[in-house]
Amino acid sequence: MLIEKPKVFISPEFLIRQASQPWERVGSSELRHRTFVAEQGIFTHHDRDEIDNVMMPIVAVSTLASEAYEVVGTVRIHQPEKGVWWGSRLSVALNYRKVGRLGPELIRFAVGTALHYGCDLFLAHVQLRNVPLFKKLNWEELESVELFGQTHVKMRANLQAFGIVSNPYRGWITLNKKRAA
Repeated sequence: MLIEKPKVFISPEFLIRQASQPWERVGSSELRHRTFVAEQGIFTHHDRDEIDNVMMPIVAVSTLASEAYEVVGTVRIHQPEKGVWWGSRLSVALNYRKVGRLGPELIRFAVGTALHYGCDLFLAHVQLRNVPLFKKLNWEELESVELFGQTHVKMRANLQAFGIVSNPYRGWITLNKKRAA
């Protein structure tokens, strides 16, 4: 009898929304730590900064039997001045990067949520490897900057290319590419 190693379960359905539950905020924080401290080594002990005191976390939550299960993607947004919004700390769990939709959906949701709250300008410092993704989503390169010992590109979203998220806490459902096909 041949026994195959079971594959890791990847949920076919995800809920993208502004985090409102304590477990979503904890999951977002833990995912950021895994990505930016443990995996990429950008930070030594933690990635928290003063922005965490004023940011809105957005999460991609995997579902199990149509129930929210686990935070598998996150991005934070904040408004340092009226009408000006920034996105940062975009992260997708390692096992879920193959889904191919979570990063773009988190970006769309982040900009759409900021539009809901009165955004006139949306900016981000994007890691060099992610610039092509942002360009596909109608972002414009502004300038290269060094942050945390890595080259980033300051980018601006073309707000006309994004829809307003009418209820950020309710969010929307997205399917993985295989399920959506």
